[in-house]
Amino acid sequence: MRAATVREPGGPEVLGVGEVPDPRPGPGEVVVEVVAAGVNRADLMQRRGHYPPPPGESEVLGLECSGRVAELGEGVTGWAVGDEVCALLAGGGYAERVVVPAGQLLPVPDGVDLVDAAALPEVACTVVSTVFAAPGASGGSGGLRAGEWLLVHGGGSGIGTFAVQLAVARGARVAVTAGSRRKLDACRDLGAELLVDYSTEDFVEAVRTGTDGHGADVVLDVVGGPYLGRNVDVLATGGRLVVIGMQGGTRGELDLGRLLARRGTVLAASLRARPRAEKAAVVAAVREQVWPLVADGRVRPVVHDRVPLDDVARAHASLEESSHIGKVLLLTGR
Repeated sequence: MRAATVREPGGPEVLGVGEVPDPRPGPGEVVVEVVAAGVNRADLMQRRGHYPPPPGESEVLGLECSGRVAELGEGVTGWAVGDEVCALLAGGGYAERVVVPAGQLLPVPDGVDLVDAAALPEVACTVVSTVFAAPGASGGSGGLRAGEWLLVHGGGSGIGTFAVQLAVARGARVAVTAGSRRKLDACRDLGAELLVDYSTEDFVEAVRTGTDGHGADVVLDVVGGPYLGRNVDVLATGGRLVVIGMQGGTRGELDLGRLLARRGTVLAASLRARPRAEKAAVVAAVREQVWPLVADGRVRPVVHDRVPLDDVARAHASLEESSHIGKVLLLTGR
């Protein structure tokens, strides 16, 4: 089968497409014939050699996909060959076929195109498990409640556009940061109330002013080290900072006195390396809690571009330029 390949660690130019062996399902697994795959920041990190897959998982890039069930492994029930699905993956999505643990499969939500469904699994599972699950849940999460303020850094990203919609649909109020008026306008259209241009405004001052001094009850951060201290400054009393990315770097300075004064919590969460059983529980929560909101139109996939597999380098370059709003998808089916 055809799949994206990485010649060596480096920029988008190291990507190509080649032939790799067809995957075979083990017990409890299915093979999905892939139609589309989501492109994520984690894929860019893996391409550069900084984010290897968990042991035993596919070396092919791609953490989510949509397509049709092509083969069932031993013991799989509840799915049939030909079912249209999307899936959370630990790797392998940039290919014509991929093996998926059955517990990480989701039906395509009503009203969503099969291709665009590839934009949903990674962002939905990430946001549900980090922003909404109760504090103390495995991996750490913000426990956002109705009426609370959520601050989303990078509101125009795939994660950001989804987090804004889901938070609004569940009764929270949303502030976002982004680096352009175009992205901020898109976030406003999705329901964000407080819009901060990080290129010209201090987000701590803007959020505190815009919330009448309250601050953010939950901060969803993809920047990492450089924002650590300022994220603590923007927290409301009892606020929770959830760090899910390190786009700006891995090291920051934290004033514990300010954290203590706010009775704040700093959490770090990732999804890819979690055990399969834990990921299956997250997927089940997404199906129960989020899919009805997608089906009735309150939450929708936001897709910036759909790029053929042969142009995988262009898809990665687009993400690195950060000009996109929402998701970039690879069309991997013939």
